[in-house]
Amino acid sequence: MLRPAVRTAIVAAIIFAVAHVVLLLGITVPDKLYFDEVHYVPAARQMLLPVMPEPMLNPMHPPLAKEIIALSIKAFGDNPLGWRYPAALFGALALVGVYLGALALFAAQGRAIAATLLAFFNQMLFVQSRIAMLDIFALAFSLFAIAAFSHGFRQRRPHLAFALAGLACGLSAACKWSGLFVLATCIAVVVVIRLMQGWRTRFADANSEDWYAPELWPDFRSYHFIACFVLLPALVYLATFLPLYGVSLSGLVEAQRRIFADNTTTAIAGHTYMSSWPSWPLLARPVWYLFDKTGGDRIAAIVFLGNPLILWPALLALAVALRDWIVARRRDAFLVLAFYLGPYLAWALLPRTLGFIYYYLPAATTASFVLVYALTRERAPRWLLWAFVAIGCAGFVAMLPVTVAAIGTSMATFSRLMLFPGWI
Repeated sequence: MLRPAVRTAIVAAIIFAVAHVVLLLGITVPDKLYFDEVHYVPAARQMLLPVMPEPMLNPMHPPLAKEIIALSIKAFGDNPLGWRYPAALFGALALVGVYLGALALFAAQGRAIAATLLAFFNQMLFVQSRIAMLDIFALAFSLFAIAAFSHGFRQRRPHLAFALAGLACGLSAACKWSGLFVLATCIAVVVVIRLMQGWRTRFADANSEDWYAPELWPDFRSYHFIACFVLLPALVYLATFLPLYGVSLSGLVEAQRRIFADNTTTAIAGHTYMSSWPSWPLLARPVWYLFDKTGGDRIAAIVFLGNPLILWPALLALAVALRDWIVARRRDAFLVLAFYLGPYLAWALLPRTLGFIYYYLPAATTASFVLVYALTRERAPRWLLWAFVAIGCAGFVAMLPVTVAAIGTSMATFSRLMLFPGWI
């Protein structure tokens, strides 16, 4: 018998290897920059110059993801593989993060593998893993943070796990500020627990599955909290700016000011594919990353939509988890809700008027945790989860003609797949 840690490492390695290969298939099509690659690839190219010219391209986002793309361009050349290889790499890592997170939440290999498959089949992670944008990098680090935090939540001494969660959150925010949403969720959970402990809250019929316990983390002090969730993320985040600004304090401050201004501005023109946060779970308005005529009736298309066969049922699963958290006080229900609602509802608090459905990527990915929770509750038949995974796989395969540009499709197939006028 393999030890649990060895078995986990082997399964994680297999997930990474298989996902890495699959995500690279056809990734060089199209052989031109498409959608927001036109912003991030030039910024990465600029980082490779001996002297950074002015103006700096794409200053509205932190540098880490663009630095990684720049290293790939240097390694593989200024070509489609060089631009997009890091996205495939981090897409595979993101799936490993899902697996580890589900294992920490459910302590069952089968449920963890099912969550990983659902995250892959939901279409969003797949599409974002094949384009040189920033979101997949932030997602991968966030998922490792969720896995570390969920593991630490169950421990009497969560110090190391929470430190790793803070480290991963700092790296996520260094790719895109939306990575701060998972950090904020971790902080909120710890603060709520500590407040209830300070109020000496107790459940009259307490049990081992409660999400709250008065004896939780007895040795985790305030200075541990500050070190794990403030200092460590801040230090890691700021370190990623050093290659661009050195130790210039004024440069670092100005960089943060520009990022803040962009992420909070309301003075942004409309966009064809813009959508607001309440519509994202409904998949009301996708974003067409690519739609090119390739000759005759053929098109090459890439749509960021999400798999309706997975993400619509996830809304029902959310209701199940919410009920179990409130009525049964289930810890796993609490955590899956926290890491779905935290990264999603944070967008409701921002004054930024311009939004896109790909902002829903983190919540859509953690929706796989919610689905696995709902489909494996007490008295649920064992086959139900795997039947749902098979249905999700069927939906994923059906969408491949408008997911992978290298496959291509006809206008007739395109019309059949676009079920609603708002999807076009």
